[in-house]
Amino acid sequence: MTATETAAARFAIAGGSMLPMAELVIDTNVFVSALRSAEGASRAVIRRCLLRQFVPCMSLALFAEYRGVMGREPLFANSPLTTSERQELFHAFVAVCRLTAIYYLWRPNLRDEADNHVLELAVAAGAQAIVTRNRADFARAELHFPKLRVLTPAEVLKEF
Repeated sequence: MTATETAAARFAIAGGSMLPMAELVIDTNVFVSALRSAEGASRAVIRRCLLRQFVPCMSLALFAEYRGVMGREPLFANSPLTTSERQELFHAFVAVCRLTAIYYLWRPNLRDEADNHVLELAVAAGAQAIVTRNRADFARAELHFPKLRVLTPAEVLKEF
């Protein structure tokens, strides 16, 4: 069994049916939330990514952000997963992501410069939504992309 299959089995959805595959950009705060709690919408979104029910899109900038967050041990003090299990899950998640090159930067656009790369990835990938626990970070964008939605993990689970 591959690392991806192992992680998917650990986080499997019991009795779920295959949903249409939505292409999504998963903000790091969603992944961190999934690692910090054994339950919840963030965890369910990551499960569905591992089961290939969603297609998570990844860029080099977002990958670097994920790597940086994974190294912040105090964030995971109460995590039900060990460091090794978190790393295994991260590798399995990255393995199911679609790497997307970004050729055009839409800046300045968001108030927080650190969030612009997430929006640029979503536009470049043609993603249906950015999944984040911090919708306010994307609410005051200078440029608007009508087909791109910003949804919470719970909203994604209801919509897709």
